[in-house]
Amino acid sequence: MPRPAPRSHSPDTAQAPDASQDGRPDSARTYVVAGCKLSAASLQPGLHIVATPIGTLADVTLRALATLAAADVILCEDTRVTRKLVSHYGIATPLSAYHEHNAAEMRPRVLARLAAGGRVALVSDAGTPLISDPGFKLVRDAIGADAFVTAAPGASAVLNALVLAGLPTDRFFFEGFLPAKAQARRNRISELATLPATLVLYETGPRVAAALADLADGLGDRPAALAREMTKRFEQVRRGGLAALAAALGGEPAPKGEIALVIGPPPDEAPATVEDIDALLARALARASVKDAAGEVAAVTGRPRREVYARALELAKPAR
Repeated sequence: MPRPAPRSHSPDTAQAPDASQDGRPDSARTYVVAGCKLSAASLQPGLHIVATPIGTLADVTLRALATLAAADVILCEDTRVTRKLVSHYGIATPLSAYHEHNAAEMRPRVLARLAAGGRVALVSDAGTPLISDPGFKLVRDAIGADAFVTAAPGASAVLNALVLAGLPTDRFFFEGFLPAKAQARRNRISELATLPATLVLYETGPRVAAALADLADGLGDRPAALAREMTKRFEQVRRGGLAALAAALGGEPAPKGEIALVIGPPPDEAPATVEDIDALLARALARASVKDAAGEVAAVTGRPRREVYARALELAKPAR
């Protein structure tokens, strides 16, 4: 049997049928803004990726509200979190949990619903779905099944932190969360050291002081910013060198709330000298194997790994 042609991927075409997939009448597909009850326009069948606020509920877009109200179901990481948003705006669309622990089981059901003409909205607990959130495989498989896929853009903690930091924005790299274990974290930081871009990371309150200390050690004292509770009443952005931020956070109780770290790119410097390489190797060999130390220093200096490894072997030889 020939494969049916994919549906149009323009959000302004192919209006949804009048019959609802979940049994709700169109009159129930409403939302409330500033005390005014509004009816959501019919929604094209398919998967709608919807950005939600990262803190302040007023940051939601009108398109997001209309999409959530018109959908047959809202897939969310935690129904308790999303229920606060939809309840605030008078949206009665059913919620269904979709997270990393049930995704393998839920995904075939969602794809079947899409194939039957369902209108499915996907949200995360906060911000733009798929950014350090589950959902990538669902979007990939929906595209593979020729389902209509679109996004209602909005808040993103990555971009919010980046524009608050006061650091270069022409090129940036989003790392997500660093490894929780110290050695794995340091290894990953050494891999990031030579990226010619501003770095954006997420971190937890209990780990942020240790992470900052490792970042200062592995990247040098670059300019940085720590943003927490963004868009909320107690939003805070602390700016300074990595070493100063690490020292400050190390002497304070662990901060609360969601945290994003923004770190400036590496400075434009002259190539590392032999003395520079020896000093870096001496530090690295004090805590790592010859192989790992050579890899770390090669990544930081841009020198050939084989050359740095040979020098590391020389330095690691016991003194006679």
